[in-house]
Amino acid sequence: GHFSNKSDMFSFGVLVLEIVTGQRSTNFSDSGSSTDLLSYVWDHWTSRQVLDIIDPSLGGRYQRSELMRCIQIGLLCVQEAPASRPSMSSVVLMLSSYSVSLQVPSRPAFCVGYTQPDTVVLKGNLDSSSSTTRDESTSKSVMYSPNEVSISELLPR
Repeated sequence: GHFSNKSDMFSFGVLVLEIVTGQRSTNFSDSGSSTDLLSYVWDHWTSRQVLDIIDPSLGGRYQRSELMRCIQIGLLCVQEAPASRPSMSSVVLMLSSYSVSLQVPSRPAFCVGYTQPDTVVLKGNLDSSSSTTRDESTSKSVMYSPNEVSISELLPR
């Protein structure tokens, strides 16, 4: 892989999200539908239920606005496009000054998505002769893929 300041920012963002949630990204466990830490945080961020993911060991001893800011900064650091991730000097400024307004984060890199695309199921022979019949039916399938390079199927065939 190629290491750069932007990949370091990604790691920093993951660390921030691990601290806030009390979950590790390497052995993430959730009773819901999320399969990894970034998807878990992103799902709660987009559904405006961020306070549900806060580490229970904090026991309510935190300022809501500061915690929300930390989560937003963490999400900014793990954005899919490396060019969109902030620099460390920008993060230090964001953490130390409330006068800096934060951007709205975009989808994290390697965030497992849940989609239900239409797929075509072919039945019968697939030869090129015109006498061959093809029965096409449409079905729904669940596709999970952390990026456009790989295809992951989480359910057995």
